[in-house]
Amino acid sequence: MNGLGRPLIILGLMLVAAGVVLSLAPRIPWLGKLPGDITIKREHFSFYFPLATCILISAVVSFILWLIRK
Repeated sequence: MNGLGRPLIILGLMLVAAGVVLSLAPRIPWLGKLPGDITIKREHFSFYFPLATCILISAVVSFILWLIRK
């Protein structure tokens, strides 16, 4: 049980960070509206995939995790 504490703390911090990001996301007007985000609107159909936003978030999270591991 000794080795279980650290992963639980890291998981908790990640959940808190995700909660903060989700609560602040509406205040960031460009998030989800970057060039490269895919939007298709038809008469009875709309499709939205934030490709550029996903890549940006992935790069930021990867950088943060790289800093933590170093």
